Amino acid sequence: MSNSDTMTSRWMRFQNRFYARLSQRQKAVTGFVAQPEPRSVGAFARGRQLVAGNLLFAGYLVEAQDTGLWDVAAPSAGFDDERHGFAWLDDLAAVGDMRARQKAQRWVWGWIEAHGRGHGPGWEPDLTGRRVMRWINHAIFLLRGVDEKQSNQFFGALAQQTWFLSKRWHAATPGLPRFEALAGLVQAGLALEGLEQMADPALRALARECDRQVDKHGGIPTRNPEELLEVFTLLSWTSSALKELGRGTPAAQANAIKRVAPTLRSLRHADGALARFHGGGRGVEGRLEQALAESGVKFKAATELPLGYARLAAARTTIIVDASTPPSGTASLNAHASTLAFELTSGRRPLIVNCGSGASFGLDWRRAGRATPSHSTLCLDGYSSARLANPLAGSDHQALVDAPQDVPVEFADAVEGVGFMAGHDGYVKVFGLTHARTFELRFDGRELVGEDMLVTATDKAKRQFDKAMDASGLSGLAFDIRFHLHPDVDAAVDLGGAAVSMALKSGEIWVFRHDGTGKLSVEPSVYLEKGRLKPRATKQIVLSGRAMEYATRIGWTLSKAQDTAYAVRDLHRDEPEFD
Repeated sequence: MSNSDTMTSRWMRFQNRFYARLSQRQKAVTGFVAQPEPRSVGAFARGRQLVAGNLLFAGYLVEAQDTGLWDVAAPSAGFDDERHGFAWLDDLAAVGDMRARQKAQRWVWGWIEAHGRGHGPGWEPDLTGRRVMRWINHAIFLLRGVDEKQSNQFFGALAQQTWFLSKRWHAATPGLPRFEALAGLVQAGLALEGLEQMADPALRALARECDRQVDKHGGIPTRNPEELLEVFTLLSWTSSALKELGRGTPAAQANAIKRVAPTLRSLRHADGALARFHGGGRGVEGRLEQALAESGVKFKAATELPLGYARLAAARTTIIVDASTPPSGTASLNAHASTLAFELTSGRRPLIVNCGSGASFGLDWRRAGRATPSHSTLCLDGYSSARLANPLAGSDHQALVDAPQDVPVEFADAVEGVGFMAGHDGYVKVFGLTHARTFELRFDGRELVGEDMLVTATDKAKRQFDKAMDASGLSGLAFDIRFHLHPDVDAAVDLGGAAVSMALKSGEIWVFRHDGTGKLSVEPSVYLEKGRLKPRATKQIVLSGRAMEYATRIGWTLSKAQDTAYAVRDLHRDEPEFD
């Protein structure tokens, strides 16, 4: 980051503080135009933990049974962002009993007392938009039993934050943060008496962002499926608020919703969860279904590569492959070197996964989660298919550089199923080798036949490969093909080391086999899951070998065991965990 960039960020923070202080001059609104309906859904188990005083934000657990939320020293900036964003209010509302309401009221009015005069880190456009939406969503829950003074404080703080958003939404980073700021401003303008004049300019700005950020195929620059879901949810909430007031949705926003809906449907696995790529998780449980239902968009087939991913599905087996170039520039600050990585889910059970985003576990885990070895794909000589640039000055943000520039793809009809092939040039510059993968999923969903290839595609690539071979002392270029397993999968080496059997909680047995080109092993791995205190231990299947020729082929299969029934009744219940 240059000195001018540093000065710009400082100036932005100063302006946020300045307008936060000026917001105190705004008159309190008198009430709501109409009784607000809660749109956001929380987690009951998480809400119970909050009631008990267990604060789990950004991977940190703070026990605060007798301490106010705003008296807790934040262990990280992420912790502060989560508590100031008020998404936890969804979880307390999901519990909904008297203790949960009292806790919510104490924390909301505690924020007004501690930060309502424009102090503290919560006065940023995206956090303010997120907070305002939650306060409006759960206003009936929050205002029950409060006195007139408290009610006036609540509406006064909403008026101040809405005015702040009207002045500062444009300072939010383009993408999800700006959508959050604008959606909060729109919903406040529509919901609060006396602030109606703020809604229409914000709606026009939101429409412009839809045209700028959502492409014609319903994708966004970060290629993060969970982030796309959050944008879609915000647009759907705003559209619903307009509909309740008898108003139509602006055309640009309505068209963006129509474009995104089929893309999100294509990024769902058989268990209903999103594919975990480029910093995204599986999504808040129930949010995708709720958003799709509220959007009113009827089923429509997506493009062949929604958001740059290929989806193969048969029976109750789904495979989602990262089949496009990674995000670039500022859109890549959370992106992963995951080109050609895949995930496989059978019924309700994830089998092959990527490790996921380690952002909530600290900087080291975040970097590790972004590297190619943390994904279910081939890694050549310990290199990632894209590298992390040096951190920007004054931050820990790292863009992806030296990433694949050419990712050709091809779908094909196979004799017994559906086929897909893709390649990338992320290793050509250093090693002269193109990585290509083929997948063939049988129509009954019981077998995936795969092949990984390392090939020199041009004479120039052959010369580069020869240089790399000379540097290795003609010992070959080491490769590892990794298949990370979900923590609930019980894996064991079988058939004297020739196969790996994997048992799912549904009772299904899957078997991994290979053609003998590489050496098979089962090694430790981790599953980086948001909302947990630490990474979950799991395993990975690894095929290791050395590329000695201009073309190396490694074949493998993932198939259900013969005695696994075609229709399995998955009766195992997953109990919510908090660790």
